Amino acid sequence: MQKIQMKTPLVEMDGDEMTRILWQQIKDELILPFVDLKTEYYDLGLPERERTKDAVTMEAALANKKYGVAVKCATITPNKQRVEEYNLSEMWKSPNGTIRAVLDGTVFRAPILIDSIKPAVRKWKKPITIARHAYGDVYKATEYRIPGEGKAELLFIAKDGTEIRQTIYDFECAGVLQGQYNKDSSIRSFAHSCFRYAINTKQDLWFSTKDTISKQYDQTFKLIFEEIYQNEYKDKFEELGIEYFYTLIDDAVARVIRSEGGFIWACKNYDGDVMSDMVSTAFGSLAMMTSVLVSPDGNYEYEAAHGTVTRHYYRYLKGEETSTNPMATIFAWTGALRKRGELDDLSDLVAFADKLEAACIQTLNDGIMTKDLAGLVEDKSTVTPVNSMGFLKAIRDRM
Repeated sequence: MQKIQMKTPLVEMDGDEMTRILWQQIKDELILPFVDLKTEYYDLGLPERERTKDAVTMEAALANKKYGVAVKCATITPNKQRVEEYNLSEMWKSPNGTIRAVLDGTVFRAPILIDSIKPAVRKWKKPITIARHAYGDVYKATEYRIPGEGKAELLFIAKDGTEIRQTIYDFECAGVLQGQYNKDSSIRSFAHSCFRYAINTKQDLWFSTKDTISKQYDQTFKLIFEEIYQNEYKDKFEELGIEYFYTLIDDAVARVIRSEGGFIWACKNYDGDVMSDMVSTAFGSLAMMTSVLVSPDGNYEYEAAHGTVTRHYYRYLKGEETSTNPMATIFAWTGALRKRGELDDLSDLVAFADKLEAACIQTLNDGIMTKDLAGLVEDKSTVTPVNSMGFLKAIRDRM
């Protein structure tokens, strides 16, 4: 069989632990037999990030800007335990945070639905897409421990030397201090990405923050969204019969739980991180969540929404069988290959991505699934639990 040809390489970002193992298995079993795969490869595994002092992460992000489409494996964001485990020289920052800052994009996450697994929220019938702002806030915050009594101030020095100074708190004891920021240009990019994605997918767009408490920080998000909507997107939304509205995030949570789904929920960085995990778990599993970073200038980075599955990796190292769900990682590959095909006008590559996703869904609907999903199916007699490789081979059979 002649393999499907590619014109432009994908930027391939390898990762860590169990997802790194699955990454190669997915390529070997489901992609390389059918596609003459062209990639520009970057190893974002923790050992290579340590060796390059994390320069490889920036190189990968810039390559994403150059080629337009990337696919990324899950990576470790090290904590103190990981620093010791991997003998790191420092606690390297999140690769996702670095890439998102370079691309200045918005992360769109949506669940993969199958018939045999019902959402935990009984009213949900359609996918809920989380649009997560991917810049600033707590992920770029400066923070440190306060050793004892003293006054903490927030100081801004303008370019002309003018100072704005405000007391944060007069500490009477030890504590913690954190300063975070965002910028209008990134918030505007976030808003444009959300409105365009809503138009492209013909879905309602909800946006929520807590501007009643954060009367400057969160309100800035609210006002910029409203300004851009009124000036640039309102007519198109009305023409398509879709809606944009803003509400407080606590009200949004209540509305989401009472809804049937089928809309985009735009959130600030941390809110989107948490809510995407909540939505994916309520629909079934974090391993059944697609994730794509979209930049305002048309760059795309596809990834799995979950982590590196450390517990399974330790079992794998002992030679034990694992039943790790590869669905989100497969859909990262199919998303990137489809987008590459669309941009390069390669209908065969687009069709391949569609067929691979269909084979995955057919496999699950046939009851062949990894143990994390098998436990969620009500009628266990319809399920055949398999290990990771068994699942990949079942998909290959259906291809």
